[in-house]
Amino acid sequence: MLTGKRILLIIGGGIAAYKSLELIRRLRERGADVVPVMTEAAGQFVTPMSVTALAGNPVHSDLFDLGTEAEMGHIQLSRVADLVVVAPATAHLMARMAQGMADDLATTLLLATDTPVLIAPAMNVRMWEHPATQRNLATLLGDGITCTGPDEGDMACGEYGPGRLAEPLAIVEAIEARLADGPLKGRRVLVTSGPTHEPIDPVRYIANRSSGAQGTAIAAALSALGADVDFITGPADVPPPQGVRVIPVETAAQMMDAVQQSLPCDAAVFAAAVADWCVAGASSSKIKKKAGKLPTLEFAENPDILAHVAQLKRDRPRLVVGFAAETDDVIANATAKRARKGCDWILANDVSPETGIMGGTENAVHLITEDGHDSWPRMTKDLVARKLAARIAEALA
Repeated sequence: MLTGKRILLIIGGGIAAYKSLELIRRLRERGADVVPVMTEAAGQFVTPMSVTALAGNPVHSDLFDLGTEAEMGHIQLSRVADLVVVAPATAHLMARMAQGMADDLATTLLLATDTPVLIAPAMNVRMWEHPATQRNLATLLGDGITCTGPDEGDMACGEYGPGRLAEPLAIVEAIEARLADGPLKGRRVLVTSGPTHEPIDPVRYIANRSSGAQGTAIAAALSALGADVDFITGPADVPPPQGVRVIPVETAAQMMDAVQQSLPCDAAVFAAAVADWCVAGASSSKIKKKAGKLPTLEFAENPDILAHVAQLKRDRPRLVVGFAAETDDVIANATAKRARKGCDWILANDVSPETGIMGGTENAVHLITEDGHDSWPRMTKDLVARKLAARIAEALA
């Protein structure tokens, strides 16, 4: 619930702005105090009267409104909230945020605030996929802003793909996760997840089998306990969780860079299935098939992200957790890996095909520590994640 929480809701100008009315209603149902801010363009899609009626607070829109400034200056307005939410966050608004512009009330509030910010992007699929938008998104994530969505589906413009505003209830879940009070409140945790894709040429790659489901569940469970989570994910099959800072990567080298940029943190959980090798000098053109001739590939070793972080002299997290996906001698191999890598804990599981764990909804893990091992019964990946998150909270207490 959000009782007693104040949400500064900035409504951007896009067709998805109509969903902000439902979002306001859902937030107030949960006890939140919603202070609405509308950009000039937002007024083309929803009326200030509708927003005011649902929010129970007047709409702020004019940077130079003397009456509003006398009652509560825009700088103060930016700092009295528990969370600033931008929904919808249009491509234009995200670009202005990334550049640090302050040319209207909304962007001035965003630049002046020291309050956490969550954005819910919404735009045409081509705009979302454009390199400029992705650069702006990366900048905002690097600045500590949390992102939820966008969803994939049919759009008002008639196209299909990612760019739809996340549904209001999903945004509410992300807000609740961002404001969660729990044993990990104030702690920063890094989680890696999914596979990495190491290119052979523009159409082929090397990868490990991983859906990303366990890493995603762990990030969600940590967030639910109040942690501020950086979620660094390769191209996974499952969507990222709500309420965490999502940092998408493709290769092991990119994952290493993202991990280094997310340090320092209190704990790091390395659930990603990182490819051990990459192709040295991957071809920039598709390798053509030649009858009777096989291509020769030269491999190079990828960075060992877990060992690198576990053995840091500076900025080492208090708790470093690795994963070991094994097919034989699970506990013995995982115990040796923990010692070799220098991490605090290893979660080991048997991923032999007959277990159905790889790509499935359940997991059976052994928690390996310096004191020995604790074998957990087979359970859903969500329950594994919650149990691990609780153990992490105990360790950081």
